[in-house]
Amino acid sequence: MPRVLVAPAYMHQLPGKYREILLTAGLEVVYPPKSANIFQGGDLRVLLEGIDGVLAGVEPYSRELIEQTNLRVIARHGVGYDSIDVAAATERGVAVTITPGANEDSVAEQTIAMILAIYRGLISRNREARSGKWSRTALPRLGGRTLGLIGFGRIGKAVARRARALDLKVIVHDPFTSGETAAQNRIELVALETLLTSADIVSLHAPVTADTARLINRHTLAQMKSGAILINTARGGLVDEEALADALKSGSLYAAGLDVFASEPLPADHPLAQLDNVLLCPHMAGIDEESLVAMSSMAAQCLADLLHGRWPEGCVVNDSLRPSWHA
Repeated sequence: MPRVLVAPAYMHQLPGKYREILLTAGLEVVYPPKSANIFQGGDLRVLLEGIDGVLAGVEPYSRELIEQTNLRVIARHGVGYDSIDVAAATERGVAVTITPGANEDSVAEQTIAMILAIYRGLISRNREARSGKWSRTALPRLGGRTLGLIGFGRIGKAVARRARALDLKVIVHDPFTSGETAAQNRIELVALETLLTSADIVSLHAPVTADTARLINRHTLAQMKSGAILINTARGGLVDEEALADALKSGSLYAAGLDVFASEPLPADHPLAQLDNVLLCPHMAGIDEESLVAMSSMAAQCLADLLHGRWPEGCVVNDSLRPSWHA
């Protein structure tokens, strides 16, 4: 009987539909003990002994780790996979899957929530009101501002729909988006430099690739409008965090809303964690009750299919394994 490890801690108390899918497929479901730290390579390696497939969160699957296991499938609970060495997985014949279309509404809501929280000063106003301070300082209005989206896949489109309802002008930089798609979604396609110099809010919705790693760096931060804000609900690797911290300290950027980081969990002494003009969340943008069910169920179905020799269409990152795949 193939054995599947369900790695994310937040799923250990959620038996739900995903577990039913795994059990119905005749797979043994294994959970880490509460004391395990899946973000530590040593702990994760021990947990993966005798495991055929893993329902994975954002814990790292390095080349070294993959080569020390007998995994057949790594099924990511989400759409990003930069925490997985896909090249190493492919060399070892390990299929890597994601769950496209399962969480864009959750990420879009988090993105808009962060923008509103910053523009309305909700975090500081809540803190002040609780302490008895009644400053009532006026802040700029959000309506009428320009939102620049870097990346216009499913999540970018979901953000744009919500942004238009808030009277935001939406501009987009995405080299893979056609003019026809732009017209259909009522957005304006622009060059990256134009977006950075024009947008009051820059929101990241791109994967981390060789072309996008540290896309937000000292050079691109210097191009952004004075007083602009940065939102990142995509991947921490898109941002040079030291450069961002310096821009926020200097006041050239007004604020940032960050759900993802280069190193997770974010260390308590990280420079970004020391700044009052940064809104921090623990990589939860893609997770609400509905998306949790959708993502876990799709990931479980990918595991069930692959471990029984079936190929889940549209979900496998390293599709080159298809011709030789067998259970």
